[in-house]
Amino acid sequence: MTYAEIERRLKNGGIVILDGGTGTELERRGVPMDPEAWCGPATLKHIDVLESIHRDYIAAGADIITANTFASSRLMLSQAGLADRFEDINRAAVGAAHRARLASGHEGVAVAGSLSHMLPIVGGAAKTDLARAPSQAQMADAFGEFAELLREEGCDLILLEMMYHPDRMVPAFKAATATGLPVWAGFSARRGEDGQVLSFASDKDIPFEETVRVLADFEIAAAGVMHTPSDVVGDAIAIVREAFDGPLTAYPDSGYFKMPQWQFQDVITPDEFLQFAQKWTTTGVQVVGGCCGLSPEHISAIAPLKDQGRP
Repeated sequence: MTYAEIERRLKNGGIVILDGGTGTELERRGVPMDPEAWCGPATLKHIDVLESIHRDYIAAGADIITANTFASSRLMLSQAGLADRFEDINRAAVGAAHRARLASGHEGVAVAGSLSHMLPIVGGAAKTDLARAPSQAQMADAFGEFAELLREEGCDLILLEMMYHPDRMVPAFKAATATGLPVWAGFSARRGEDGQVLSFASDKDIPFEETVRVLADFEIAAAGVMHTPSDVVGDAIAIVREAFDGPLTAYPDSGYFKMPQWQFQDVITPDEFLQFAQKWTTTGVQVVGGCCGLSPEHISAIAPLKDQGRP
């Protein structure tokens, strides 16, 4: 019933509010980040903080909260020596979101499982450690296992997050859609030196339109742009619209990453964020929220947009 209400609102032209950053909010609240697996392992020792973050996002007006599973595939946890805790960490993460929803009294809030193609990152940088990159078969197995766990633990939908690398996207899309759950795809972009919108990938310049072509091959319930600077989102959304005729999503980041820490420098203010979100919704975006660096205060600022859309 939870996702059915969100789907109804989207079909009727309404606005849905997603939460903000989860991993970066853990860091903001003093939780240490793992040098190999970033925010994933934090779930086990700091689950009380994680639950409070989910509750704060619900109180701020989020219709969807995202489990802290972005960086906890077996591929990431193996590098941290935590492969044997894969199920413990991820079941705990989804459970924390469910408990936060129950405690909030807002039974209509949906719990999303985050599935990314994040791979080990070079320490002190934001680039994938290509020397430790897995094979296609290893990614297919890891993403398939991960997606099935998210389904088993009762996620209402799967968020494919930070989709940007052609070699890694397809196994992630296959794994998520095989669960039968609604799947929302979030692509990440950057601005090239000539102003062109490119895939977020840093190892080569990939036109963003090439990245979103994958949408033609899978049944996706919503798609859009995330973990992307706010001033790039609008142009990137226009490109997604050319490839996809379903509901559009937009949830930017702010600041930057140096493994394993998010750098909270020049983070957009809640008022500035609202101004961007208002523009996106006037161009057809129906799902708005935040990614890394954005907080419950940012979500509270955009929550009134729900009242401007049709129910």
